[in-house]
Amino acid sequence: MTYAVQTKDLRKQYKTTLAVDNINLNIPEGVCCGFLGKNGAGKTTTIRMLVGLLPPTAGSMSIMGEERCYGKQGTPSFGYLPDVPNFYGYMTGGEFLQLCAKLCNIAEPERSKRVKELLEIVGLGKARSRISGYSRGMKQRLGIAQALINKPPVIFMDEPISALDPIGRRDVADIIRSLKGTTIVLSTHILADVEDICDYALIIEKGKILEQDYLANLKEKYAVGSAKVRLYSVEDAEILIAAAKQVSISFEKNEIRPQEVLLKSEDGDVKELTRKITGLLHTNNIICEFFGAHTPTLEDIFYKAIAV
Repeated sequence: MTYAVQTKDLRKQYKTTLAVDNINLNIPEGVCCGFLGKNGAGKTTTIRMLVGLLPPTAGSMSIMGEERCYGKQGTPSFGYLPDVPNFYGYMTGGEFLQLCAKLCNIAEPERSKRVKELLEIVGLGKARSRISGYSRGMKQRLGIAQALINKPPVIFMDEPISALDPIGRRDVADIIRSLKGTTIVLSTHILADVEDICDYALIIEKGKILEQDYLANLKEKYAVGSAKVRLYSVEDAEILIAAAKQVSISFEKNEIRPQEVLLKSEDGDVKELTRKITGLLHTNNIICEFFGAHTPTLEDIFYKAIAV
């Protein structure tokens, strides 16, 4: 397997605070990787070390097989969108991208062609106002365009969606999905964004990597013999839970949706669990709104991983 981003025992210490604790990343080439963690878990610190904005305390790192060293000069093999991108407000979007292209040594006529192409990709082709008049969503799209200016094989995005309104989130998510073949490392604490956009995930907590794998593999790893039952009332849910206890079926209540119950099989046999639940529903004359085998969501996986 070819890895786009790798680190070995990467560490960042701030006086008495260990922000990143000897992590070993192996991000495959071509994936859209969700870098998950709570605020302060070490996501931004890790990305800033990888893009050369912070010196690591120890360890090594590479992007597309090229070793990264803090302070090293040269045209980078990656793009970077910070969590709060800054621009020259007196410029238009096209003028700003022209500047970015010059800094990446892109000559004319390729430079103007690339700028026009990127403005269309991010939906700013018809924007004529200066950047100071852009909305937050427009600035985020311009930030993505500058990260793509030199056609990098790897792009790092730090919280690219979380501060946007629903329409802006949808638009930026669509742009990210369109970047097929490019390795994207997308830092966020919003789990729904990763499940919606990404096919690979990293979970970091207190500076340590707890999980890193394809989402499909993580869901298989954390899958248990369980079924979700959603009833029409909380009273029916309580009756089902009481009946499940009598036949040694374990359960989890949903505090947010109390009429929903997750029932678990001791031996992982989903078919036998389904047969028992069907019998309990029939015996207790309970009609359910939904009943089906439960596949763990990324939220389930995240909370189980950080609880270990």
